[in-house]
Parts: sequence; structure tokens; C-alpha cells
Amino acid sequence: MFRVFLEAETPRVVCGEHQVVVASVPWARHDSRQTRVFEDTVAWMATRTSKSTLEQLLRVAWRTVGSIVARVVAEGVAARDPLAGLVRIGIDEISYKKGHRYITIVVDHDSGRLVWARRGRDEATVHAFFDELGEERAAQLELVSADAAKWISNAVKKRCPRARLCMDPFHVVAWATKALDEVRRSLWNEVRLAGKKMLAKSLKGMRWAILKNPENLTAHQQTKLSELERTNRHLYRAYLLKEKLRAIFQEHPDFGPILIDDWIAMARRSRIAPFVKLADTVLASRQAIIDALDAELSNARTESANTKIRLLIRMAFGFHSPHALISLAMLRLGGICPPLPGRA
Repeated sequence: MFRVFLEAETPRVVCGEHQVVVASVPWARHDSRQTRVFEDTVAWMATRTSKSTLEQLLRVAWRTVGSIVARVVAEGVAARDPLAGLVRIGIDEISYKKGHRYITIVVDHDSGRLVWARRGRDEATVHAFFDELGEERAAQLELVSADAAKWISNAVKKRCPRARLCMDPFHVVAWATKALDEVRRSLWNEVRLAGKKMLAKSLKGMRWAILKNPENLTAHQQTKLSELERTNRHLYRAYLLKEKLRAIFQEHPDFGPILIDDWIAMARRSRIAPFVKLADTVLASRQAIIDALDAELSNARTESANTKIRLLIRMAFGFHSPHALISLAMLRLGGICPPLPGRA
């Protein structure tokens, strides 16, 4: 193995605004100790391989990787504004660390790109996004999808009142899934305290069979579901309520208002406490759900971005700040990752 050392003079210049600075050079980015080709290689690999692999292969510290990624992303954003041309966006939050530490993300529904991310989960964070977007481009937004969080809806209504605020299908179904699991756990506690160990074990093992979508069930889980229909009508009715709410988003948008109203009435008649409560929540978000149906909105892009960011969070373990993680997410999901040098 041979080591090659390249030396070049980088003259210092006097700037009226920034005083004495080093002149820019074509082979390196500003304020960097690495060449542009090396940084592009690090950035490309950071989105595709593990921390230990990258450190051993390129012999670079993980914190240095975070700084490199931040510089590459800053250059990419300056070259192509990710906020240009937005019409339909999704806003969501994702936990990046224990202790209720969150990042708010904005995804373009039409391209699937991550266009903005910032540490925080409050109304001020959403306002920061609209500050960067600007009034003119905010007025061009037609649709904003989110969950029922007031900190999102309040900011959206203030900054882009013409846009339709849609309740994304994923979160509506997640509500029903949570209510169903509450029913299961309540029954499990009842039979466990009553000393019915076999029944308690059966209910505990029923969790994934009732929470998964029917088309994704294994043969064993389908058998458990059939057994549930015969042995526990209460839990099975809760399961049907969850599935009927999920099915609304697969029907034609014209039937949406009728189907939602029917589901609300059905949930209230069921007298299953978690679903009676959920009926009130769905009623409060009725118009936002209808708007999502009319727009034939799928939150798959936003949830796909969340899934990929969760993977990046594991990859980015060791970064000293969330800013490096956000840069890594923008690099991977924002469409600004440079090609592998020498392979373009």
C-alpha cells in the first residue's frame, strides 16, 4: 500500500466583510480539511453503510462524517431550493432520542422528497418552516396532511388558510388500532386477575393477529382470528370496527361522508368504551378526513420517509447533535446526495 500526499498553496486574502480568509479552491469546500471528492465519497457511503464500516474503510471519525454531510447538504440546498414548487405536503414528527426529543419533517407528496426538517415539535417549529417557505409560496399550497395535532393545524390555518388541512389515513387507522389494543389488554387483565391463565395466554398471543391487516396475516394468525370469532365476540366486534374504519379509505371518495357517519354511529352503538371515545375523535376530525378522501391522499410517502429516518437514526448513533442527523436525512431523502465519485 502506498501513501500519496498532495500539496497545494491556499493563499489568504483580505475581504472587506470577512477580513482575512483563505481563498476558495476548486477541490475543497469552504472551511473543510478534506477534498471535495473525498467528502462526496463519505456522503454517498454515509447513506448506505454502517458507522463502523465507513470509519474503518475511509479512516475518518464519525463526528467528522457529520460535519462533512452538513457541508454537502448545505451546498446541495444552495444549488437547488427544496422548497420550490410545493403544492401538496405532509407534516409529521418523529422521535430521534429518548426523553421526548423530536424532529418535525415536511414531505412533498408529489415527489416523495423530504424537503425540510427541524428539531422540535411545537407550533413555533411549524412557523419556522413557513418563514423559510415565504408568503408567496405558502399561498400556492393546496393541501397539507397531518395528524390531529393542534400545534400543526393552528400554524397551517394562520400561514396558509387557503390550503385544505387533511387528516392523513395512516393516523386515523392508527387511532383504531390503539383502541383495539386497549380492548384486548383490558380483557387480558380481567381474565388474568380471575385466574384464567390459559385464556389470558390466548389473548396475549392474539395481539398481532388482530392488529395486522388481514392480507398480511400468516396461516397461524388466520387460525387465531377464526378462533377469536367463535370464542370472544366482544373483542371480535372491536376488530371489525377497526377493519371497517380502515376500509373507508379504500372506497370511492363520493361515499366517504356516508361511510364515516355510519361508522361513527356503529362505534357509539357498540358500547365498547375505547371505540365510543374514538367515535367522538373521528367526528371532530370529520371534515379533514373527508378532504383526505376527496384528494385521494395516501400518507404512504410521509410514513415511508419516517421509516427511512428511523433507520438513519440507528445509523447516526454517535452524532453529537440532531443537526447532523437532519443533514443525513436530507442527504438520503431530499434527492441531493452526490453520485459516487468516478462512477457518475
